[in-house]
Amino acid sequence: MVLLLTGGERHEQPVLPDLMEHGAVKREGRGRPRVRPDAVAGDKGYSSPTVRRYLKERRIEAVIPTKADDAPDPNFDRAAYRERNVVERLINRLKQWRRVATRYEKRAANYRAMLTIAAILLWLDASAGSP
Repeated sequence: MVLLLTGGERHEQPVLPDLMEHGAVKREGRGRPRVRPDAVAGDKGYSSPTVRRYLKERRIEAVIPTKADDAPDPNFDRAAYRERNVVERLINRLKQWRRVATRYEKRAANYRAMLTIAAILLWLDASAGSP
């Protein structure tokens, strides 16, 4: 998991390349972690030519619905898009911690530390077998 912070008034789309460059997925068995996923799902806020071009250059499938004023994508994978709810549920679980939801910390480093602690606690809870 990669955690990057932006200003509260900024959209997260400009930091997508940083997220993609720092993330890695462990392979089953042996081998280096994968740094390029097969597909990336996002909401309509990511439906921009810049994001689509970046993903295409890296040979990553964009599972992003088109905006209402754009032509519909005939290759849009609805089943893969529905898997996005896993990330949305994770964000909701992280926001169960009051310090994360309300951002008491003024400094970004402190807030990121709180996010990291919350993510670790969720991971430990999940690895212990709790629902």
